[in-house]
Amino acid sequence: MNYQEAIDFMFSSLPMYQRVGKAAYKANLDNTLALDEYFGHPHKSFKTIHVAGTNGKGSVSHSLAAILQSAGYKTGLYTSPHLVDYRERIRINGEMISKDYVCDFINDNQEIIGKLKPSFFEMSVALAFKYFADMKVDVAVIEVGMGGRLDSTNIITPELSVITNISFDHTQFLGNTLPLIAGEKAGIIKPGIPVVIGQTHAETKDVFLAKAKEQNSPITFADKEIKVEKAKVADNHKYAEYLINNAETIKFDLFGEYQTKNLATILEAAKQLKNRGFAIDDKNISEALQNVKGLTGLHGRWEILSDSLLTICDTGHNIDGLSYVTAQLKAIKCPQLHIVLGFVNDKDVEHVMPLFPKDAQYYFTQADIPRAMPAEQVKAYGEKFGLRGEIYENVPSAYESAKKNASSDDTIFIGGSTFIVGDYFKHYGFQYDKRFLKNY
Repeated sequence: MNYQEAIDFMFSSLPMYQRVGKAAYKANLDNTLALDEYFGHPHKSFKTIHVAGTNGKGSVSHSLAAILQSAGYKTGLYTSPHLVDYRERIRINGEMISKDYVCDFINDNQEIIGKLKPSFFEMSVALAFKYFADMKVDVAVIEVGMGGRLDSTNIITPELSVITNISFDHTQFLGNTLPLIAGEKAGIIKPGIPVVIGQTHAETKDVFLAKAKEQNSPITFADKEIKVEKAKVADNHKYAEYLINNAETIKFDLFGEYQTKNLATILEAAKQLKNRGFAIDDKNISEALQNVKGLTGLHGRWEILSDSLLTICDTGHNIDGLSYVTAQLKAIKCPQLHIVLGFVNDKDVEHVMPLFPKDAQYYFTQADIPRAMPAEQVKAYGEKFGLRGEIYENVPSAYESAKKNASSDDTIFIGGSTFIVGDYFKHYGFQYDKRFLKNY
């Protein structure tokens, strides 16, 4: 198989949760452990940082990778899902895994794939760990896919565990209460390994404290250690300035309102990594946080796509993430807000829709994946809560219509789902960083 055939094989033959949903979920680590043994336990040859949480784990993972990179470490980064290219999930110092490596991995391991029939995610974790080992990374930041306890990434013993926050998402797998969800996330806490909890919550705090005590793991709550306030967006939307503990200002090139929570988590995690012997200084942290997107290729977090007609996208997709996004949208002062909106079919749209502004013009659409909620259904939910707009068969047609209808002083927002944002980038490309475009 060539690269495209290998990717098509992975998408079509290995169940993929992001595309088909529940049918791809496996509530055990059997295949992951079998693959790990088959490949000779590659994750044991490099250090790791493990990042879980309902929201923010992508931003935190990329930011920690950027800090380690700036400190001179050869840094692997495993995240999910991807926006355009599968290889976004697996990077070293910001560069995506090569097409040849992916192709060779699939071709060379057909026998074990056929025997185990792993899920798409199980195979991806095995591929990432082997790649990082083969490329001899010093450390890898590993983002949990879903939950924690039964996630395929949870075979590692990291230098640090990070749990960003707890909110309602994937409740059909993780439980329908915050303590149950927290219990699943707490499954990444390992014996004697420090854990940073990003946000303190009355319903989940005791779950984390009990698990940390059981595992004899030092635990800190980032929001109790570090106070972060957003000061201003500066330099033509290149970065935002954040006030830390009412004392110092940090520049950060991620500037959604929710990044105040993530930045506290990132800074506390960096402090804990220094305590673990990592050679990280304040200069490394400062330089990295000003250039997370450039160093790691992160996209889709309150990203400004155009300044001339202000156009923004965000991958927030559950009630907690979208509460920040919609509050920020409502704060934008412009004649008319245009929103290109779509969801996947297993999200709690009934509780998400009321968050959106009623005075916006909506372009209801759907992503190009089987799991997408039909645009007609999105519109029906919208109308139930007073949101008015038309149906569009795909993201490009919805966006083009929004552009046509908007005046130069208006604002366009694209979101509701990671896959809505991904479809935008698939059609229009990543615009600001040519270094990463050469790999697509």
